[in-house]
Parts: sequence; C-alpha cells; structure tokens
Amino acid sequence: MDDDRVTRRPVGAAEIRRANRGWWDTDADAYQAEHGTFLGEVDFVWCPEGLREADARLLGDVTGRRVLELGAGAAAAARWLAAEGARPVALDLSAGMLRHAAEAADRTGVRVPLVQADALALPFADAAFEVVCTAFGAIPFVDDSAAAMREVARVLRPGGRWVFSVTHPMRWIFLDDPGEGGLTAVHSYFDRSPYVEQDAHGVATYVEQHRTLGDRVRELVGAGFRLLDLVEPEWPAGHEGIWGQWSPLRGRLFPGTAIFVAEKPAT
Repeated sequence: MDDDRVTRRPVGAAEIRRANRGWWDTDADAYQAEHGTFLGEVDFVWCPEGLREADARLLGDVTGRRVLELGAGAAAAARWLAAEGARPVALDLSAGMLRHAAEAADRTGVRVPLVQADALALPFADAAFEVVCTAFGAIPFVDDSAAAMREVARVLRPGGRWVFSVTHPMRWIFLDDPGEGGLTAVHSYFDRSPYVEQDAHGVATYVEQHRTLGDRVRELVGAGFRLLDLVEPEWPAGHEGIWGQWSPLRGRLFPGTAIFVAEKPAT
C-alpha cells in the first residue's frame, strides 16, 4: 500500500464504524481463505501463537453457561463453545463475516444465534450472560474501548468472566513486518494515535486502536472488573506459520498477544 494511504491520525467514531464495517464486509472472503484453516470451523483459537481454549481453559467451565462472543467473525469459537455444552451467542458488526458464520453452521451442523450489532451498544438485557469473550474482536477497533468494557460489564451477571485477546501493546512500537524490518523500534509506545488505512480521498478504510497495558487495566477497573490474569502466549516450538506481523522470528523475541482475564465481582 502507498505510504500516503497509511497514517496515524485522529478519526471520528462514525468514520471508524463505517471504515471497519466496510473493511470486514469486503475482506471477509479473503480473510477466511487465508486464515480459516488455522482457525478451524469448530475451534477456539485465542491468537496467532495457536493457544486454544481447549488447552488454556481461560473461560472456566462453560457447561450450561450463557456466553457472548464479541467480534465473532465466522463464529468458530462460538460453535466450539456450543459443542462444549455452553449456550453461546455470536455477535459481529460485519454482515460479511456473519455470512461465513452461517455457511460454516451449514457445513458443520453446529448452529449458534448470530447477531449483527455494535460492541458499543449491545442489544441485550442487563446481566444476560455469564461469560463474555473475544479473540481479537471488537476491542481494538472501537474508538471508546472503555465504553465497550462498561457494556460488557452491563450484560454480565455478577461473578461473570470477561476474557479478551488483543495485539500485545508493545507491538505498536514496531512496524507490521514479520521479518527483520519488524525488529527495530520506530514508534512511541505512548502514541495512542489510531493506525489508519485510507483511500485516495483521505477517507479511512481501516482503523485500529492502540492502548497501553496500563490503559487496558484502567479500562477494566473503571468498568468494575477485577483483573485475574494477563496471559502473554509464547511462540511454540515448531510453529513456523506467519500471520501478518506475527512470525517465528518476532515471536521468539517478544510477545505478540495479550490476553486479559477478568471477572465481574459477585457482590
């Protein structure tokens, strides 16, 4: 992409919503073609490092529990949760991604409710779920992630668990380069300007947000959560795959993913 099509600049909430909905609608087919095999059709993969919920059990026992998957994409994780005995709902902003979710349900026979909605305005009653989760969905793409945390807290029952994975904040120091070019620090960790891809007219077509580790902790605490764990998956031996800026070269040197495990206090 031309250098003038990539920038870091302030972007309004409406432009962000249009850009990201349009991006994922347009990119859904290519995304699934490139990453669908890695993600599986009835599987819960937390990150490009390949950590699976079947092994990590970050959500705890989900049997019989109402679970909301935010930014569900093709909803492979929600289908895995259903197979584990949970009662999941898969939510995404993109109709294109939810189309893939519906097609995968037809192929696998594992069906979960699909909802098209914005993570900043969840169309559910208070305390409707016992678990909310997302693997790289919603949180990095909304302009006010603190408000998204408050929405999650609203729809969670007391004692409920909220687990989400995002690009590790320290990765924002570097270029999105899986090779040696991605080993040199070029950006300030403290620059929270959004990463923006834009068209020839300067209109945003993709927007992703950066928050520091401290920002994320303050967002959680501000929404009333208690942080239980921060998981930084190591790059596993023998994993030679490349996913965007994730690669064995970088993964063996510094973390690529941060997974926040939090709970809404029971009282």
